[in-house]
Amino acid sequence: MVDITFQFEPFSFTGICQTVALTLCPLIGTTNGVEPVCYSRNVDLGGNLVFQPATLIIDIIAIIMAAIMIYHIRSKYTAVGRKEIVMFFYLYMITVVLEMLLVTGIIPTSSNVYPWFTAVHLGLISATFWCLLLNGFVGFQFAEDGTPLSLWSIRISSLVIFLIMGFIAIATFQNIGPFKASSPGALWAFYFIVNGAAFIIYVISQIILVVNTLDDRWPLGDILFAAAFFAIGQVLMFIFSVTICDEVKHYVDGLFFGTVFTLLAVMMVYKYWDSITKEDLEFSVGSKQNVWEVKELMADDDLAPSFVYY
Repeated sequence: MVDITFQFEPFSFTGICQTVALTLCPLIGTTNGVEPVCYSRNVDLGGNLVFQPATLIIDIIAIIMAAIMIYHIRSKYTAVGRKEIVMFFYLYMITVVLEMLLVTGIIPTSSNVYPWFTAVHLGLISATFWCLLLNGFVGFQFAEDGTPLSLWSIRISSLVIFLIMGFIAIATFQNIGPFKASSPGALWAFYFIVNGAAFIIYVISQIILVVNTLDDRWPLGDILFAAAFFAIGQVLMFIFSVTICDEVKHYVDGLFFGTVFTLLAVMMVYKYWDSITKEDLEFSVGSKQNVWEVKELMADDDLAPSFVYY
């Protein structure tokens, strides 16, 4: 059994990449990147090696679940922040698709396009966190939800974050200017500090929103579960990955559990949003029922004269 103690190294991915196989690990540190001490075993499908098969299954499930959540969000025509929150789920789904291509080896690390796809993937991760952060302020009505100001402020700023993170990533991988693959400090800061701060601020803002504006306290449970699931996933992935990998004989590692708990966190974000917009949905359903009742009354009125004039 291989044993390794996770050491937190500020502005360095060395200890992290020795613990879990992130998509950026083959591109930083030495020429050959940094390999994890223990990682999930491969499977041979049609003569092609597929890495992280268990994670691949979860990624496919995550894409399906994201599509279902997007469908339900788009069907709520009267829900507050519907157009804003759906952008977060689109970004999450696209991010999972890219992660699936990278971690499974469908796009091999030896490919010339691998650094570019990884830079896009990292940019999408940061854009997704940023989009979630801005969605946290939609409920405070700083701008009317669904208006061009609200929608385009999220779209443009998320695009800017995507471009900044993508540029930092590819510049680090290619050793452009002050960015070096051997010391990816800027990439580390964006990946952990900026993204982490965005998630924490979102959770805090939603707690404040529920406490100050809603009579129902049940949505607090949803947002706290989302935060708990995300935190558990990060701990299992970045701290206990090697231990898990050793105990289950290389069938899965921390990346599998990180993907699972991130999906659970995203699902709880959806459940939270759904719970705070439920009244609008009930109103829209009720209005449809009233329309049907009016039609039934009109049909009865049409039948009444035939009895009167007979």
